[in-house]
Amino acid sequence: MITGVDVDHPERDQAWDEAARSETETERLDRNWASLLQELRVVQTGVQLLTGFLLTLPFQQRFDGLGPAMRAVYLATVACSISSTVLLVAPVGMHRLLFRRHRLKALVSTAHRFAYTGLLLLGLALVGVTVVIFDSVAGHTAGLIAGVCALVALAGLWVALPLWMRTTDDH
Repeated sequence: MITGVDVDHPERDQAWDEAARSETETERLDRNWASLLQELRVVQTGVQLLTGFLLTLPFQQRFDGLGPAMRAVYLATVACSISSTVLLVAPVGMHRLLFRRHRLKALVSTAHRFAYTGLLLLGLALVGVTVVIFDSVAGHTAGLIAGVCALVALAGLWVALPLWMRTTDDH
């Protein structure tokens, strides 16, 4: 019985596509690329806005009030946000350079890994921004509590829930 698609096992994925969709490998790659691009369109604007916001913070008056620990959290957050932006935009540049080179399989595989890593870094950047903002507005304890809450929510909704869903039978 075929229960779904497993990204980590392309041979199982291909068998499911052939049985359920009557797709060729090229059709599957085209569909996967289109799906990935749609996901990237959704997340790119948000990560770019977050990065832009973070890059303006040192030029604000209240930034000087951040202690050494919060400056370190801020810098780590900026690094995660910029890295996330780079990884989430990279597939577009890769596509331009590989256009009409018949490298769709490598492009989809690499872009998938970039998107996954970029999303994880975006999650860390969101946790960092939460800590910095709550710390600045409500104090260190509130910053820690808010950061832990954000981390738990992101880990639960972005990692644990999808992993659990992969193991359940969707019939």
